[in-house]
Amino acid sequence: MSDRSSGKSVVAGAFAPYGTSIFTDMTMLAIEHGAINLSQGFPDFDGPLEIREAAARAIVDGPNQYAPTIGVPSLRRAVADKMSRFHNLSLDPDLEVTALAGATEGLAATLLGLVEPGDEVILLEPSYDLYPAMIARAGGVPVYVPLERPGFGLPQKELAEAFGQRTKAIVVNNPQNPCGKVFSREELELISSLCEQHDAYAIGDEVYEHLVYDGREHVTLLDVEGLRKRAVVISSTAKTFSMTGWKVGYTAACPELTEAVRMAHQFLTYCTPGVFQEAMATAIGMDDSYYRGLLESYTGKRSWLCGALRDMGFDVLEPEGTYYCSIDIGDLDFEDDLAFCRYLAEKVGVAAIPSSFFWKDRRGGRDLVRFCFCKKDETLEEGIRRLGKWRGR
Repeated sequence: MSDRSSGKSVVAGAFAPYGTSIFTDMTMLAIEHGAINLSQGFPDFDGPLEIREAAARAIVDGPNQYAPTIGVPSLRRAVADKMSRFHNLSLDPDLEVTALAGATEGLAATLLGLVEPGDEVILLEPSYDLYPAMIARAGGVPVYVPLERPGFGLPQKELAEAFGQRTKAIVVNNPQNPCGKVFSREELELISSLCEQHDAYAIGDEVYEHLVYDGREHVTLLDVEGLRKRAVVISSTAKTFSMTGWKVGYTAACPELTEAVRMAHQFLTYCTPGVFQEAMATAIGMDDSYYRGLLESYTGKRSWLCGALRDMGFDVLEPEGTYYCSIDIGDLDFEDDLAFCRYLAEKVGVAAIPSSFFWKDRRGGRDLVRFCFCKKDETLEEGIRRLGKWRGR
């Protein structure tokens, strides 16, 4: 009997070890139990009305056909202008900027376009679950370097030892999900020096670039000495403008690296909807007051949720960036973070993410649980109320 009729899994071997994403699992658990969803990182509100109106006009006015595979000119110019505005970088919108179907496709296209079978790609743990799966699909080999707790600092010795003759790239999520780490310029310069020494590339997942707190600086990889021609920066409009369903992302890189991204992109999605690109071109060009307001709003939500969790007696890891915070559950009577999160959704009515899924084989982070605060005030209030009731606070 063939596999097609035997009931055996026919999932490609590269993906088979990874299973269903924990984000999907916890969101489904939240829906099943009517839990407040503080797990998956998407807002429960839509972004600014003027952006939605711009998309509506673009749909009516058209055209509604395939967009240029590299992205509509207005979006590519807007991204180039943004990189000049925020980072004093000069990018060619025709040769160095590409629009893709979200940062997810940006990462996929970058890895598929650059990685050859047997190449090694360094991942800093904790790391987003897309990275190892897509590296494996490209035929590469993930090499894991755990960040140093409690502050998730960059381990210089271990990182240097991870680079070798087979190293093709390192993925740097900055600010980092789930721990909220913001890498300093000095840390990124160390990464740059290792990339130069080993002729490797740096891949920057910078989707939370505008959510950096307490006066810290977001340093894009393209602004690090030695990386202008060695880095691919990937970002998205989803987090900055609260439109995760539109899937408008982009990459920025020198022409040679952009060619590799575009080669893979044309055989993946080919293009992302032009009407949403046009609307996001308008969004990216919004006044500085929008970006300040976004940061102020999330700064307040961060303080609110972190403060409430501390009042409940939790040890809270307050993030330097992103819209996630974590608690340490090591002293609670649960088998691990997954058991705690299942209990929380089923019995308390609040969904969170077990952080161990950001480590290879869940070998770390079993004492950490991640909550997101990209929610309406009333959602956060009800989540805090339910948690407080459970904790007797």
